[in-house]
Amino acid sequence: MQADNTTLSPSAIFAANRARGAVTFDVHLVEGKTRRRQLHESGSLRVRFPSPEDDGLCAMFVNTAGGAAGGDRFDIDIAAGEGTRLTMSTAAAEKIYRSHGPAAEINIALKAAAGAHLSWLPQETILFDQARTIRHIDIDLAESATFLACEIVVFGRAAMGEAMRNGSFVDRWRVRRGGRLVFAENVRLDGDIAAKLARPAIGHGAVAIGTALIVPGDAALIERLREVTDSVGGEVGISCWNGFAMARFCAQDAARLRADMMAVLGRSGAMLPRMWLN
Repeated sequence: MQADNTTLSPSAIFAANRARGAVTFDVHLVEGKTRRRQLHESGSLRVRFPSPEDDGLCAMFVNTAGGAAGGDRFDIDIAAGEGTRLTMSTAAAEKIYRSHGPAAEINIALKAAAGAHLSWLPQETILFDQARTIRHIDIDLAESATFLACEIVVFGRAAMGEAMRNGSFVDRWRVRRGGRLVFAENVRLDGDIAAKLARPAIGHGAVAIGTALIVPGDAALIERLREVTDSVGGEVGISCWNGFAMARFCAQDAARLRADMMAVLGRSGAMLPRMWLN
């Protein structure tokens, strides 16, 4: 006998209609080539593997829900085995829609074993006006693993004349290398985010921000990356400490920031996914 939905409270109906998605997989070496081992998918989150490139593997995430809204939750848990090479991206920009209640939650856990190379290169995350989101990114690297990550967040669709006038964005990063915490950061923007980003000391009118993290990173790498800073369209700050390099991006235009990110990553020697080049 089916339950009568008219007897359910509005909060129960809301919870029952939230999107859930999870992807967990690991990769290992097979005759010197990176190949997938175990894979689990659930809900609206999927991963596809285009044709292998050289000895590495590329993974492309697809959110069949078409974005995330309040109360949705997506979990990604990936492990790169010893000596493997794995690059991950998304088929499209992730859209976070408005919410009048709970935040959308995104949890990303990435692990790389000894000698592995792992790249996390998703396309932009676009926050609509009144969007609320909480994102956790946890990275666990072996001492000899190499890693590249970039994240771009766009506040509102400027091309549509939209700004993120109200909402909440909470971003938590934790990076461990050889079991030691080398980077921890919590970012929180809420209320009238557009007004806050307009302040000179915060964003100076920016509508997009970005972060690139490279492990390992040293002074020689920093010098190479800084060679392009005179030609970028937005603002870029680059530094290194604790054995990794980080570049911060800020721009009044999302396309400009993406171009700046590609220029800096290109100087690092990174091979960008094909979806970035279209």
